[in-house]
Amino acid sequence: MKNFEYRNGTKIIFGRGMENQVGSESARYAKKVLLHHSGSSSVRSGLIDRVKESLKNAGVDWVELTGVLPNPRLSLVKEGIEIARKENCGLILAVGGGSVIDSAKAIAVGAVNDGDLWDFFEKKRTTDKALPIGTIVTIPAAGSESSTSCVITNEDGPWKRGMTLQCNRPAFSILNPELTYSIPPYHTACGIADMMAHIMERYFTREPNVELTDELCEGTLRTIIRNARKIFSGGENNYDARAEIMWAGAIAHNGFLDTGRTGDWASHALDHELSALFDIAHGAGLAVIFPAWMRYNLKVCKSCKEDSLQTLSRFARFAAKVWGVDGAFYDLEQAALEGIQRLENFFCSIGMPVKLSQTNIDLTRIPEMAKRVVYFGPIGNFRKLDEKDAEAIYRLAAE
Repeated sequence: MKNFEYRNGTKIIFGRGMENQVGSESARYAKKVLLHHSGSSSVRSGLIDRVKESLKNAGVDWVELTGVLPNPRLSLVKEGIEIARKENCGLILAVGGGSVIDSAKAIAVGAVNDGDLWDFFEKKRTTDKALPIGTIVTIPAAGSESSTSCVITNEDGPWKRGMTLQCNRPAFSILNPELTYSIPPYHTACGIADMMAHIMERYFTREPNVELTDELCEGTLRTIIRNARKIFSGGENNYDARAEIMWAGAIAHNGFLDTGRTGDWASHALDHELSALFDIAHGAGLAVIFPAWMRYNLKVCKSCKEDSLQTLSRFARFAAKVWGVDGAFYDLEQAALEGIQRLENFFCSIGMPVKLSQTNIDLTRIPEMAKRVVYFGPIGNFRKLDEKDAEAIYRLAAE
């Protein structure tokens, strides 16, 4: 187990009706907030009106910025920065899913840091300064409500890049599972694939002796799978199942499952090119890429005896602990492949694509995507991947 430091200052306010506390929580940080949301479902449901009423009752003024899209755009972030500065907002309040929260995080950083915001996404500089952020989560998926990460699409490219800073962690996040009842099944499924990928990125590590976080990863994945099946078998309004999924999404990406280990993150990088070029939903892209990444690792590990056993053992453990593959009937490679197949079967069962042919991806652009994904150098930690590796994974995902 590696040395580590862990801190998470996000206050989680969880349960029925908790969104009504948003005014009093916001008042702890500011007299005026930038209320940031998509302008669609949260308005139609009446949630935004309830938020405004709560702010008003707490004596908190607000200015509004709507229009957040999936794969949030840098242009809207820049608009938000100007508004936050002009209106002297002391808090960015995000109401929505990961796209809204990530957009709010980028605004919070840009509002108090001069210069080109994109420099932070290209790792040219860093900062520990940002406006405080509050969130009301309506789509459990990205885990951005208590994470240090923020992912934005720069239309000039286009490029999709992440910014990881401690100051990105929201001051408070409100999670009411009832707010997720009306999410369309496809968006629910994308969220489930996204949070599972966050855990799997951490799970596939070379770090030995991380038994506790291995077990936590496996248990959280099993919880997601079990409760997703309840939701997709007629339990759309099953509060307990929705609550488990919502809490798992936050746990999956709040850094706790990172402790003592180094995750991979190649699959996220590979998917970012799909999202940037073709605007595919993040969870859907990950459902396609992750099984292909897994199969590629099993394929190439055979050429190195030293690596082979470690890789096969890790993937076979995933199959056994997460999917219940009985190792007594399989050798390590067969068990590993069966685990990957069960992962794909699960994604299919909730309506996710598992092949690029099921998406709007132009397969002739695979070489371009492979070149772009290693623009800053090799990706991944479980196995370092270059342009040739990336192209091979994209082609496996297309088969």
